[in-house]
Amino acid sequence: MINEIQGLVNEYARWLREKTQVRQVDEWVEITTPYLDRHNDYLQIYTRRRNGDYILTDAGYILQDLELSGCKLDSPKRRALLMITLNGFGVKLNKDRLEVYTSVASFAPSKHNLIQAMLAVNDLFGLATPMTTSLFYEDVVTWLDVHDIRYASNVKFTGQSGFDHLFDFIIPKSRNQPERIIKTINNPSRNTAQAVA
Repeated sequence: MINEIQGLVNEYARWLREKTQVRQVDEWVEITTPYLDRHNDYLQIYTRRRNGDYILTDAGYILQDLELSGCKLDSPKRRALLMITLNGFGVKLNKDRLEVYTSVASFAPSKHNLIQAMLAVNDLFGLATPMTTSLFYEDVVTWLDVHDIRYASNVKFTGQSGFDHLFDFIIPKSRNQPERIIKTINNPSRNTAQAVA
């Protein structure tokens, strides 16, 4: 059994070598890995010599992609989550770039850690506002269903002004309770409450 597993491990190493591409880009070397981001694009890292060692970087790709996708990591909690993730892999943040400084002897594990950090930070996309809002909405749907509460979702009413108002749920009246209209607020604050009222 151990020989079979060792053969599979060797096959994985061969696959990794064959699927990794390297090319010169100005003073940097671009390494295209077989690992995919959430867009199914191959992850790329860049490296060059610096004072006898190497610098490895994502060139800002991961954080820029998250921001373009609506996931800003600028709040203290999100920033702390980012730093915890990076620290777990020994990766530093330099402006918007994920970076590792490494010796020749540590190049392979440092490259691996950078790729793992890129994948982990890429997973923070789940914190994007549309994603968390959608998840909260789904939580409310689940709660209503579990408690066997009848409702209609995504209901539009036209107000006296003629403007349409979209609400997430309406709970029809019963013999004992009046009709209820619900607008979910993912992150309640005084401003969001006043905007809905």
